[in-house]
Amino acid sequence: MSRIYLIRHAKPASTWGGADDDPGLDETGKAQAIATRDALLALPEALRPTRVVSSPLRRCQETAQPFAEAIGASLEIDPLVGEIPTPKGLKPEERGPWLRSAFTGRWDAIVGDLDYDAWRRDVAAAVASRAGAAVFSHFVAINAVLTQLAGEPQVITLRPDHASISVFELDRGTLKLVERGREALTGVL
Repeated sequence: MSRIYLIRHAKPASTWGGADDDPGLDETGKAQAIATRDALLALPEALRPTRVVSSPLRRCQETAQPFAEAIGASLEIDPLVGEIPTPKGLKPEERGPWLRSAFTGRWDAIVGDLDYDAWRRDVAAAVASRAGAAVFSHFVAINAVLTQLAGEPQVITLRPDHASISVFELDRGTLKLVERGREALTGVL
């Protein structure tokens, strides 16, 4: 069996709909990234991740970097653990309302230009392919994995706090939840 740690990025300098489409971390987020590094380094060596995977977005890469540096690993960038794709015709100011609507429903009912239920299966498969890794991702992608594993149709089952860590085991190709990450009220909804 192998562990996989799915980590929500630390607090970004701005949220969706802000001036920066790809913000890095603010000062709180930088401190959270260091705390995440320390929490992962504190794991028993047999359980500690040996690989570091990140969404292509800066907030995830900046959260992952302190741990990657500490273990001497390079970041593996994987778009499949990135943000939920926004419909192509959506204006930037429409993303927030679109996300709020998507969050209140089911995967198979999200309005957009792709099959979001298939997207969540792809995200779960991408995470399952990363044995022994710390995977730095996003609010919705984490929910994609959790709801796919549980067979739940709703989009949101957990409101992961910034830098929260959900733990999974990979046993003979099957991904199983060991521990859900810390839940908190966030600025997402």
